[in-house]
Amino acid sequence: MSACGFGKQVQLSFDQAVQRVTQALAAEGFGVLSEIDVAGTLKKKLDKTIPPYKILGACNPGYAAKAIEAEPQIGLLLPCNVVVRQDADGAVHVEFMDPHAVLDLVQKPEVEALGNEVRAKLERAMASV
Repeated sequence: MSACGFGKQVQLSFDQAVQRVTQALAAEGFGVLSEIDVAGTLKKKLDKTIPPYKILGACNPGYAAKAIEAEPQIGLLLPCNVVVRQDADGAVHVEFMDPHAVLDLVQKPEVEALGNEVRAKLERAMASV
């Protein structure tokens, strides 16, 4: 999809997509630590209206612990962000941050291996949505 992530269009409502992504992440061992309502924030702060857009901060505690052990500053690159957004025409998209896009910045073999495992889990979560 792009250098920073991968995703797909889904045949779900926006709210259904958020729910399904959350469930798919949980099935792969991820919890959603944060949920940022970008559309709501832009409306409140700038009085700007955009279609629904949320950023979910997903974390798998086991992988996070291993990554922090390997590179304490890696917290700057966590959690794994997942975007659920709706286009102006109503199409709903789910998009997952590619762990390699950020973990390659660290350039440690043990972190790269973790990135491969995390990406595989995120790809399975995306496929099940």
